[in-house]
Amino acid sequence: MILDHRTYTVKHGLMEDYLMRFERDGLPVQLRHLGNYIGSFTSDIGPQNQVVHIWAYEDIADRETRRAAMLADPDWQTFVVANRGTFSAQENKILKPTSFSALR
Repeated sequence: MILDHRTYTVKHGLMEDYLMRFERDGLPVQLRHLGNYIGSFTSDIGPQNQVVHIWAYEDIADRETRRAAMLADPDWQTFVVANRGTFSAQENKILKPTSFSALR
């Protein structure tokens, strides 16, 4: 298993709109294609205006296949267009669990 840890820095004042749009329009498309949703989180202490989305996959090939299907979905493309100008930065990490991790 791997985790796709995606951190988006949302421009000041746009977090509430982004979260509403993501829950209503983006998450349903992602659930349809990506599968194992761990959760979404906003920053409280530390860097502000950040939202983190975490997804689990069997391996890199599973991630690539699922994300390619999502990227080809017209509903996802509509969501992406609606988000133009929302983010000031994005950081993606692929995390591999240790042998003693509770998530494996």
